[in-house]
Amino acid sequence: MNQTIGRFISSWRSTFLACGPNFSLPKQRNVLLYPNLRNTSFFNKLSAEDIWRGVTAVSNAGKKRGRGKGSGKKVAKDLNKGQTIGFGKNSRLWPGLNSAVIRGNELVLSQKLVENEDRENGIMKLRDSMGGFRLMKLNPIDRGWSGSKMPGRSIGPPDTIGEEEFVSFDTRVLENKIVFIMKGNMGRKRRFSVLSVTGNGNGLAGFATVKAPEVRTALRKSKNRAGQKLINVGLCENRTIYHDFQTNFGKTKIYCFQKPDGYGLVCHRAIQTICKVIGIKDLYAKIEGSTNLQHIVKAFFIGLMSQRSYQNISNETNLNIVQQQKAKNRCTEVKGMPHNNSTLANNNQVVDYMNFTLGNKIVLKKQGIQPFYFFTKGHNLHQIKAERFRNQAKVRLHKLINCYV
Repeated sequence: MNQTIGRFISSWRSTFLACGPNFSLPKQRNVLLYPNLRNTSFFNKLSAEDIWRGVTAVSNAGKKRGRGKGSGKKVAKDLNKGQTIGFGKNSRLWPGLNSAVIRGNELVLSQKLVENEDRENGIMKLRDSMGGFRLMKLNPIDRGWSGSKMPGRSIGPPDTIGEEEFVSFDTRVLENKIVFIMKGNMGRKRRFSVLSVTGNGNGLAGFATVKAPEVRTALRKSKNRAGQKLINVGLCENRTIYHDFQTNFGKTKIYCFQKPDGYGLVCHRAIQTICKVIGIKDLYAKIEGSTNLQHIVKAFFIGLMSQRSYQNISNETNLNIVQQQKAKNRCTEVKGMPHNNSTLANNNQVVDYMNFTLGNKIVLKKQGIQPFYFFTKGHNLHQIKAERFRNQAKVRLHKLINCYV
C-alpha cells in the first residue's frame, strides 16, 4: 500500500515539474491519495422494518410446522414518554416555554429551580413498562389443568336464549385443540375444536363439541350448544351417584364407585371437572383402555344416564335394598322396599348388589412386580418381626372414630 502511494506522489511531482514553476492546481480541486470507499450497504439502503423482518423471518414451511411462533414481536419504546417541554436535567424556569411571561404586573425572569433527583428514575420506569407483554394473572381457583391453558378453565354461563337465563350455570373447557380439513379450493384449512361441559351444580348438565375458525367463536358456540343439550342426572343425597356402575364407549371403559361423605373426587381430571359442574362431590372412578378425552366424556354421561334409583332396583329384584356403612359403624339403613304389586324375583337372580349394578364385571387389578429381595432370608426375618405391628395404624384410626371414652 505504501509503495503504491509513493509511486502516485512521484508521478504527480514529475507532472508539476514538466508544466513549469508557475503551474498551480485549482483551489476547489482536491488530490485524493486513497481509492474511493463504498458508503452504501443493506444497513442504509433498507428500512428498519425490512432488516428486522430479515432477522426474525421464518419460511412458509417453517410456519406450517409451528416454528417461529414467538418471532416478529417488536418492543418499541417511546423516548418522549415522561418528557415535558421545557423541563430537562437542569431544572430551570423559562418564561414563554414552561411558564408565563408576565405574572400579575411583574415580568417573569429566567431562574434556577430545585433539582428533582427522582426524575430520571421515573422516566426509566415508564420506558421499561412500555411494550412488555404480560399475561393476565389468574386466581389459582380459575386456573386450568396446566397453567394458563384453556382446558379446565371456566368460560362463564351460556348466553341468554330469549327469556331463559343460565344464571346458576358454569361452563368448563375440557378440550381445546387445532384441527385441519382439506378443501378443494382453499387447501388445508385450520380450525379450532372445543369440547366443553356446562351445569348448574344440582344435577343438570350438558356437553358439546364445536369447531370454528377462531378460538373465541369456538368457545362461545361450544358453551351455548352445551346449554341446549342439558341432561338431568339423578344424585344420591345430592352428593354422589346412586350405585356403582360400569360404562364404556369405544375402547374406553370406566368403573365408577359410590363413596361416603367426605371421600372427595378420586378420578380422571376430566371426570373430576364434570362432577364439579354436575354437583357430584364423592366418587371414585377407574379408567381402562383408551384415555381419549371425548370418549371419556361420552362414556361417563352414558353411565350417569343409565343409573337406577334404589326404588327401581328394589321393584325390579323384589328385594329390600339395605346399606351398611363403615363410617356409621355398620349401622343398617333401608334404602328401598318393593311394592306389593311388583313381580316375583327369579331364582337365578344375583343377590350381590355390587355385582348386580356392575353387570357381573369387576375392575382388573394387576399384580405388582415383587422386588428382588422378596424371597431372601433377611426379608422373611423382617416380616416375622413386623408381624405384631401389622394394621396398627388402621386399628388406631378405627378406635378414634368408633370408640367412645
